[in-house]
Amino acid sequence: AASELLYPLLPIFLTGVLAAPPVVVGVIEGLADATAGIVRYFAGKWSDTRGRKPFIGAGYGIAVLGKGLVAGAVVWPMVLFGRMTDRFGKGVRSAPRDALIAATTEPKDLGRAFGFHRMGDSLGAVIGPLLGLLALSVMQGNVRAAMWWALIPASLSAALTILIREPKLKHVTQHQQAPVATSHHLSRSFWRVATVLSVISLVNFSDALLLVRVLDLGFSTTEVVLAYVLFNSVYTIGSYPAGIVSDRIPRHIVYAIGLAFFAIGYLGLGLVDQGPWVYVVVAAYGVFPALTDGVGKAWIASTVSRDQLGRAQGVFQALTTGGILIAGLWAGLLWRIGPGNGVVPLLIAGSIAGIASLLLGFNVVRITPASSRA
Repeated sequence: AASELLYPLLPIFLTGVLAAPPVVVGVIEGLADATAGIVRYFAGKWSDTRGRKPFIGAGYGIAVLGKGLVAGAVVWPMVLFGRMTDRFGKGVRSAPRDALIAATTEPKDLGRAFGFHRMGDSLGAVIGPLLGLLALSVMQGNVRAAMWWALIPASLSAALTILIREPKLKHVTQHQQAPVATSHHLSRSFWRVATVLSVISLVNFSDALLLVRVLDLGFSTTEVVLAYVLFNSVYTIGSYPAGIVSDRIPRHIVYAIGLAFFAIGYLGLGLVDQGPWVYVVVAAYGVFPALTDGVGKAWIASTVSRDQLGRAQGVFQALTTGGILIAGLWAGLLWRIGPGNGVVPLLIAGSIAGIASLLLGFNVVRITPASSRA
């Protein structure tokens, strides 16, 4: 709720209050996500041997500081520093958290577990923007003042990590001082899945740019935030069922269907120009993360041994966030080219996603999903 209270207000704050061009939105979000990706690799790897709870608690604490820096920014480089701090905290906590979820879940229920987590996370993404609208109303439309409200749920999140109970790491024994996770070898199955999903991330630019597109179509700040709430509502509703289904049928099929909705969302936002169809397209786009975020993490977890879960999640998330950085850069640079704001990058990314959906769905790329951990 804390991050998602801030997120839909950020492009409005940057382009409206600080007068930054749209390319800056893409660059900031890309660099912020890249920071999280790099940190995820190390945090995930170290959490396999040093415990996951300390990383999770520290990550939420650092994020509180980052959100404060963003709300207090007077020029866009300060927003960049704040977002990188915030995402540094996200990087510290994300892979260890996902590894902890996988380590405490039976292999046959990985999709269900990650689907449940994504449902809860995206529910926060529904509550957060609604709190943002309430803050805007109370603060009489002052975007900066509304952004300060994010520190309240952020601080509560950090405090709640005290309640985490982590099982002891069983792979370290008196006769085995160096855990298996220190091995530099992840399975071939892991690398096949991680490579394909990382390549797909090269067209998945920041959702902040999609919000800029809705804003450019003439929607008000409130309407943009409501569109984001709609997106996350669909995401919330779909995540848990998608996770359950992915435990029963090959995960590449579920992921491919998600990519088809990615294509519908991007192509739709590139082709529509106004009216209620924008909300229809945004709702359709919400199906994409519902069918891919938790499913992708469960898919990765199913390809490695239990004592490499942190490392695997860290490597995978570092690769995909690196792809998102590249996507944000090229999309931001192309944003003003074409018949309308954002049309060209939306049509390019949507078309590629549609092709990728077909290739993945028909297993042209030769991915054989594992039914359990290697």
